[in-house]
Amino acid sequence: MEVIIEFIQSNISMAPWLIFGLLLLAGFNIPISEDGMLFISAILAQKNPELTLPLFFAVYLGAYFSDLICFSLGWFLGPKVLKIKFFSNIINADRRIKIHSYYEKYGIITLILGRFIPFGVRNGLFLTAGLGKMNPLKFSLSDLLACTISCVTFFSLYYKFGPQVLDYVKKGNIFIFGVAALIVIILLIIKKGKKRA
Repeated sequence: MEVIIEFIQSNISMAPWLIFGLLLLAGFNIPISEDGMLFISAILAQKNPELTLPLFFAVYLGAYFSDLICFSLGWFLGPKVLKIKFFSNIINADRRIKIHSYYEKYGIITLILGRFIPFGVRNGLFLTAGLGKMNPLKFSLSDLLACTISCVTFFSLYYKFGPQVLDYVKKGNIFIFGVAALIVIILLIIKKGKKRA
């Protein structure tokens, strides 16, 4: 992380464009951490206050357009996208069906909570929404809201508290992931119980 910060810091005038471009690549499932880019952007903004707005909008728009790219891959390529090893690692058939059912039941809540869950869950959510032919306008607006909440929250935290808050955010993400996993398990148990009854 420090190496990336140093490289971008040494090319600070290009920093917003570098961050934006890296996040676009993440939409193609190239392993570039949105959380990492938010952290880097906020730390750079602390050190270069005149670039606070360009850095924020670079990470915000990069994250949002990255989501749209991933959604579009699922929408336009359909199941063919899962034949590409690059994408098949994100989501298997069972997980895709489960995520799609969450979209059907909970809609926008799935996207909002999903944005706060790390470990590659985000791209799986967006790809599944595209594969499930979710209405593009509904996805775009829902994800815009979810992206706004997460980017503003994390950029503000990192900007104000710097590296000190990083451990708390990681623990918070793990907690959210754990709660989401627990909810999934409970829903599956309830569903199996209903089938037996």
